[in-house]
Amino acid sequence: MITVWGRRNSVNVQKVLWALEELDVPYTRENAGGSFGGNKDADFLAMNPMGLVPVIRDGDVTMFESNAIVRWLAARYRDGLLRPKDPKGLAMAEQWMEWAQVNVGPAVGTLQMNLVRSPPEKRDHAAVAAATERTRELVNIADQWIARHDWFAGRDFSFADIVMGALFWRYTGFDIARPVTPHLDEWLDALQLRDPFRRAVMAVPRAKYLADWNRIEMETG
Repeated sequence: MITVWGRRNSVNVQKVLWALEELDVPYTRENAGGSFGGNKDADFLAMNPMGLVPVIRDGDVTMFESNAIVRWLAARYRDGLLRPKDPKGLAMAEQWMEWAQVNVGPAVGTLQMNLVRSPPEKRDHAAVAAATERTRELVNIADQWIARHDWFAGRDFSFADIVMGALFWRYTGFDIARPVTPHLDEWLDALQLRDPFRRAVMAVPRAKYLADWNRIEMETG
């Protein structure tokens, strides 16, 4: 049985839970990080010296870093379901997974910290404006790609869609102006039809205000 340490409203934890749900792998989850704490305790730091979630343990394997965990799970369990077997599909899945982490992740994180987790008087409005413009550029790139493909790896759903989906779902919950992206919207609609996505990601409300976020964290952890 796999153990996952992390709170359910962490986007990085959601990636791992979503992958486990897609793979139909049994797991248990322990609250850690955020309002729950514990991620700076010696036992946790022995698993992840960065003190961040998620962390998983599967037998004698203990891992941190969400993208690495998702890739490892996809290779270990039901190979070919989330990790494409054809070289071109795998290349595209790896490409878009890294693109999302390197580009979309930091911009969405900036918006999250300022618009959700910080009270208005403590927000960095210049950072919000820059992240809003950056995400506008990024979602247009993603929209152009997905206009020509069913999924980000091409014909089949893959771990790339998990990383992209968790981040873009969070992005669509922010109270900011967003560009028109009909193809990306259609892709997000398709994700919402997947039970694993609904259980791992959509089950946690996308709160817009700090008080709601803290309350939701404790109620849905």
